[in-house]
Amino acid sequence: MTVPLITIVVPSFNQGEFIGEALRSIFAQAIPVEVFVMDGGSTDRSVEIIREWEPRLAFWRSHADQGQAAAINEGIARGTAPYVTWLNSDDWLLPGGLAHLVDALEEVPGSPMSYGRAWNYVERTKTRRPIWVQPFSERQLALRCIVCQPATLIRRSAWEQVKGVDPSLHMAMDYDLWWRLYRRFEAPVFVDEFVAVNREHDLTKTRNFRRAHYREAMNVVRRYHGRVPLKWWLAQPYAVWFKGLQQMLVRRP
Repeated sequence: MTVPLITIVVPSFNQGEFIGEALRSIFAQAIPVEVFVMDGGSTDRSVEIIREWEPRLAFWRSHADQGQAAAINEGIARGTAPYVTWLNSDDWLLPGGLAHLVDALEEVPGSPMSYGRAWNYVERTKTRRPIWVQPFSERQLALRCIVCQPATLIRRSAWEQVKGVDPSLHMAMDYDLWWRLYRRFEAPVFVDEFVAVNREHDLTKTRNFRRAHYREAMNVVRRYHGRVPLKWWLAQPYAVWFKGLQQMLVRRP
């Protein structure tokens, strides 16, 4: 039996349209993985699709839980691999993506995590564009989240020391985690390769709860950076009001 190198948690809720693609992308990686699907009690086709993948899963369950962050922590705690990550069920990995992230961490033993580039795929228009990801600096992290979660890999030892993602957060749990790993250890390793795809669709939390997302993210910056840069105050009205209006107009028949 191959010893898994990476523990991957797939948190999901009513993403039957997408979860099969997410799982397919994981098992297409040339890396031994253990995969834990933590479904929050979906009422669509999710469970049917998960059962199709059951022989290859380390564990799965489907019932009401305490939210995405708690489900991620639960899944990673079940695993044993030296590296960990999570992949939301509407995102997917690119071929060879995990290998790039593992190689980067093995070259820099003191770093708690590695991250690469990612595409943003808009489901409505079937188009993609690069997500703003760049080499790490505290100044840039304070201005925006320069790390795209689907394109990340974390050492289990570091994950356990910071106690995973904060279950009290619902929108900026990943942003908070990057700050805590950086403060506890050192800067993450940047990988200049596209390794994952973030899917944007009508049901994503960041699309539908922009104000809550900004509020949580700004609190995170204030907590770890000491102040909220002016950029956040200038960008919030555009992201919350203007993009919200755009979304409303697009949805009109």
